[in-house]
Amino acid sequence: MVEISTSILTVERENASKTFYDLEVAGTDYFHIDVMDGKFVEKNTEEMMYEYANTIKQISNIPIDVHLMVEDIMGNINRYIPLEPAIITFHYEACKSDEEVINYIKYLKLNNIKAAISIKPNTSVETIKKFLPIIHMALIMTVEPGKGGQKLIPETLKKVKELKEYVEKNNLDTYIEVDGGVNKDTINMAKEAGADIAVVGSAIISADDFKQAIKELR
Repeated sequence: MVEISTSILTVERENASKTFYDLEVAGTDYFHIDVMDGKFVEKNTEEMMYEYANTIKQISNIPIDVHLMVEDIMGNINRYIPLEPAIITFHYEACKSDEEVINYIKYLKLNNIKAAISIKPNTSVETIKKFLPIIHMALIMTVEPGKGGQKLIPETLKKVKELKEYVEKNNLDTYIEVDGGVNKDTINMAKEAGADIAVVGSAIISADDFKQAIKELR
């Protein structure tokens, strides 16, 4: 069964605490925090996402799944460490070298946070295969990062399939997460390709009944 990481990008501020409580009751597996800096991607959500993550930390025991779509990876890692997220994902494209990638992975592990790497739709999975034995998760973007409500790009699921085959062939414990355009019509394709965790935003947040939406996705 695919786990559900609910993106809270479109949650309205005035209803935020109640929405987070309702999502916990509805059975989400993770809260997905989309941190954008207005540089690596067009949108800037840094302050709102930190505020939301801080609120969740105070009222919920559901694990926090932080996705950094930023240029300043270390600055943002340090900002989120006190909130004790379960996972922090950073983008391979935001790194200048493989050595930098390894340094972030080591730093996250030193702080008891699971390390994950993400790649955009046009980035080859070959770029991250070498890191799979030392990371918890690979996040495959199934849309261009930075905007909610996009349609899943079917070609990106070929990368999920390729990664899954590589993970199984090499007997690795690495999870695969997909993010973008996942809803009840596309989640089966993602699962069949090999996804372990699906990031779902508007398909849950815009639903009248969170519990029913998550149940249908499962």
